[in-house]
Amino acid sequence: MKLAAADLLSLEQYARERSAFRDRVLEHKRARQLTVGPNATWSFEDRLTVQYQIQEMLRIERVFEPAGIAEELAAYNPLIPDGSNWKVTLLIEFPEPEQRRVQLALLKGVETRCWVAVAGHGRVFAIADEDLPRENAEKTSAVHFLRFELEPAMIAALRAGAALAAGVDHEHYRHAVDPVPQAVRTALLLDLD
Repeated sequence: MKLAAADLLSLEQYARERSAFRDRVLEHKRARQLTVGPNATWSFEDRLTVQYQIQEMLRIERVFEPAGIAEELAAYNPLIPDGSNWKVTLLIEFPEPEQRRVQLALLKGVETRCWVAVAGHGRVFAIADEDLPRENAEKTSAVHFLRFELEPAMIAALRAGAALAAGVDHEHYRHAVDPVPQAVRTALLLDLD
């Protein structure tokens, strides 16, 4: 379910509750993160993680006008899963600037080569960056937004206990997590209707 203005805390209330809310969200995110190889982290978004992002943006930008709040909701609500999919923030991480520059040039297109697979079913490749392109002629971005659409049979198989795998199949980055850890798999089941 998408967030509405009534779901958000006022700036004053958020200031009072921020520390406890942040701790709750960070704990929640632990079971929603997946490291795929040495340089890619997938953060599976949901209503709580998106609410936290919106609350932080409103706080940083000191937004309290209804129009500004509506803009933030419109920008971030698409990151909330719709019941038949997972939505992921992909972070490509290389600590050294020169290494990052070289690797991001080599990894053009990596965002569409990310996949999930339910045991007994084929791979589902990501639909990437629906909001705006994040790649140019020279390189890919270090941050991408992915959506994995699952068929009803895949969801049923997951509910029945089928294993889940995830990975990246790009010529310069091939890594898989098979199976996805149980804590992550359990958290992701909650995103599916």
